[in-house]
Amino acid sequence: MVSVGLSLKPAEVASNWRRLTWLAWVRMVAATFILPPLLALILANVFRLTLGELAGLFMVGATPGVPLLTRNLARRGFDMHMAASYQVWAALLVPVMIPFVVAAAARLDNREVWISPVVLPYQIATKQLVPFAVGMVIAWATPKLSRRCPPTINMLGNTLLTILIALVLFKIGGAPKQITPLLPIATLLLAVGSMAAVWVVRLSDSLARQTFAVCKANRHAGLAQLLSGQHLHATRALPAIACYALAAPAVMLAYARWDRAHVERVD
Repeated sequence: MVSVGLSLKPAEVASNWRRLTWLAWVRMVAATFILPPLLALILANVFRLTLGELAGLFMVGATPGVPLLTRNLARRGFDMHMAASYQVWAALLVPVMIPFVVAAAARLDNREVWISPVVLPYQIATKQLVPFAVGMVIAWATPKLSRRCPPTINMLGNTLLTILIALVLFKIGGAPKQITPLLPIATLLLAVGSMAAVWVVRLSDSLARQTFAVCKANRHAGLAQLLSGQHLHATRALPAIACYALAAPAVMLAYARWDRAHVERVD
């Protein structure tokens, strides 16, 4: 997020928000906060996942993620500024949407689960908005330095992500032997379905559709783990979240290659 902030100005964020109509943003709410968790519930039932796996998969679907890997994909023709603007928009809506999405899903199982909106702003601010703002301040104060820093910071961010995934796999230890065999397939389908949600809501802007599709697959695994443990009391949600963290980058890169090949054929 610091890297994203270094390459984005407030005026560009507002400009990208105005690029889509209000109706398009309403559709984006459905594609971001409603369709992915709904798909997660369907997949969990179809593949007969355990309660912990269901909770992990559902929370991954309910929590939009940071565009960390999206910066790398900017070289492949996607709009990095639009992705960053989307992330700021999604982060602002997280405290509003997630409590109601989780509560509605719990009611389907005759349960009552309420995540206080007060809990979420702290997580979003410290993990996303503050680093984003730090990057923008650095860019304003030292323009020359900010043009050289993003590649290095982005490399460090991706390295940290890789290390964290490795630590998660080490932490769960023998847990992968106990997971439902079809869980990896379910997480893969959730990643693909999250991207496809952009086509379901029928966005007319082709560049926005392509860019947002990549962003949709990149869910917030850290927030999903926190909420599933503290509020859903799911002690075995971690394997599902870890599976998704591994599946999403592969799906995003595969989509980027497919999209690039498709554009070349059209040209």
